[in-house]
Amino acid sequence: MMAEEQTQEGAPPEAHRTETVDRYLECVYYIAHEGETVRPSRLADWLGVSAPTVSVNLQRLERDGWVGIARDRSVSLTPRGEEVAARIVRRHRLLERWLTDVLGLDWATADREAGRLAHGFSDLVLERLNSHLGEPVTCPHGNTIPGRPPRLHELVALADLEPNTPARIARISEVAEHEAPELLRLLDTHGLVPGAEVEIAEMDGGAGALAVSVGGHHVALGTSKARAIWVEVG
Repeated sequence: MMAEEQTQEGAPPEAHRTETVDRYLECVYYIAHEGETVRPSRLADWLGVSAPTVSVNLQRLERDGWVGIARDRSVSLTPRGEEVAARIVRRHRLLERWLTDVLGLDWATADREAGRLAHGFSDLVLERLNSHLGEPVTCPHGNTIPGRPPRLHELVALADLEPNTPARIARISEVAEHEAPELLRLLDTHGLVPGAEVEIAEMDGGAGALAVSVGGHHVALGTSKARAIWVEVG
């Protein structure tokens, strides 16, 4: 009976996917979509687990057809893994929109709570929520919700923006969202949100800091943090 439930690739049926599998797929998706090479050490840092734990779980994920592992140990999603990861991310980002737009939670809290709630919402409720929200295109931080049209304009990291060049914040790095929740609070507090008009007023390369003009005032921002903010010029 069990053999009949297996997919053609020999992977376990969808219903047998565990929360651990979902966490790994979501993590690989986020890192890869930021243009980074996904390494086991990176996954260990992100997930807060040991390197041996990551190695064991990656072997299982590869065996079950969710990821591929190259000779250099880099990790990528299989087409099947990419499809499932996109659904997981879509769920998380829609819940973030609801938590911020309807319930009024701040960015960092919404991100954390969306992770907790994601497994408790059925597809039916999620689709009703999507309709209720007006089918939003992005999460509160400007990252595209899977299934929506991709962004057409090329973006530039705020840290690389030339001084006195007007730009508009488009999105905040998903990796930064996870690794630096205090950054989300800082950006939200100072109005450094998607849609905000910004300029680099001053640069202090030696100090690694920028003076960012937004809403008529200046915000001091380290260049590492500014690399997590992507803007559209013109």
